Amino acid sequence: MGSAGVLSVDIAGVVPTGWYSRVMESPEVTACEEYCEGFSKWKKANGADELCIVIGCRLEDGSLGAVNALTPELREKLTEPNSVVIDEAELPRLGLKTGLGETGEILGRKVRIVGLIKGYSSLAGPYVFTSLGTARPMLRLKPDQASYLLAKTREPGEARAVADRLRKNYGSELSAFTSSEFTRRSEWHWLTKTKAGVAMAVLSLLGLLVGAVVTGFTLYAATAASIKEYAVLRALGIPRWRMGMAVMNQSFWVGVLGVAVGLPTMYGLARTVEAAGNLRVSLAPWLLGSVAVVTLAMALVSGLAALRILRQVEPANLLR
Repeated sequence: MGSAGVLSVDIAGVVPTGWYSRVMESPEVTACEEYCEGFSKWKKANGADELCIVIGCRLEDGSLGAVNALTPELREKLTEPNSVVIDEAELPRLGLKTGLGETGEILGRKVRIVGLIKGYSSLAGPYVFTSLGTARPMLRLKPDQASYLLAKTREPGEARAVADRLRKNYGSELSAFTSSEFTRRSEWHWLTKTKAGVAMAVLSLLGLLVGAVVTGFTLYAATAASIKEYAVLRALGIPRWRMGMAVMNQSFWVGVLGVAVGLPTMYGLARTVEAAGNLRVSLAPWLLGSVAVVTLAMALVSGLAALRILRQVEPANLLR
């Protein structure tokens, strides 16, 4: 549950912790806790500022907001006031060397690194994990305020009913989502409302257009190079639609070959990025399936464009 009209997980508003009772009104809810997240400024030793994302959560066992990398030992260390945990790959961005034991400053408050984790690099700014008490001053939140309230239901399927009930009863004051709904909302915001998302979409469309043009011209040239063979088939009485099926069959297998080469290449590049930059690349099954479908569709459309050459196929071509 977040503030009214919240667009993305990283663009949080302010939620009074008193709204805890609104969540617990639902009999399906078994737990509810505060969660703080927002942008702040990390001051390096040389005086320069670096944008960072402060994340504060409860540190008890079973915490709903703690990431998996925060082991019980790290959570215990974070109970120390003004202690933080960061990803080891973000040390250079924050002007740090070894990390452990070093200090930094966030919004005028001195903090000490008590642990390092892996796999939580960020494109926007380094994540800084800490406790709720340490996070609130860094995000200019009062003790009775949070960025979100997280809730857990008895069964995962009950979450939608709770979110619908909260929207119905308090829709003008707050936003309520299931985890999957908020994920899609955040992704859609980044893809359509930010420069990074728009640039990615433009590059994807440009790549698709270039691929379609190259594939289309390649299939057209291959069909044109075989025009005499098709003329022989035409002279033998083979109908044009059968020759068209041969061209489409060829384009289909070109698409299959593209998928067979492209998907392993995607996996290889993703693993390379993870190894080089400690940045996780999510290759969801639906995304891979969409890429495969688009590739096959592009090849088939290119095959349809190549069918134009068959209109010129006549037995008389053999006499030229």
